[in-house]
Amino acid sequence: MESTHHLIRCYAMVALASIAAVGCGDGGPKRVPVSGTVLIDGKPLTVGNVRFVPEGARPSYGQVDDEGRFTLSCFESGDGAVTGLHQVQVSASEIIGGSKVHWHAPAKYADYRSSGLTAEITEPVDNLTIELTWGDPKQKRSK
Repeated sequence: MESTHHLIRCYAMVALASIAAVGCGDGGPKRVPVSGTVLIDGKPLTVGNVRFVPEGARPSYGQVDDEGRFTLSCFESGDGAVTGLHQVQVSASEIIGGSKVHWHAPAKYADYRSSGLTAEITEPVDNLTIELTWGDPKQKRSK
């Protein structure tokens, strides 16, 4: 009888370990696919990158393509972002000689702490829109 109980306990432990292994995936935090478009004054931003920064978890990154589209990666290519509230940054600049920089979007967006942009990620999303603006059309684009 004791050997039957021992055998049942062993099967139960193997079953629980198998379920736990399947539930853990790659062992990282829960992530969902995230992609979308970056617009500046209603038109696609055609260069740059985005960074989604959650509190207490690994940020996600994505390159903006020539149509303004991006796909986020956290631990591996295209795996998205951890769920929760993210501060967002959009960096879009190029050095055009010496110390002169051409900004394709205002510099304030290049730091998640000053961008004023946030995104709540709760489920997979493929049409997230990040809207930027130059605000004052007289703002300098080169420094």
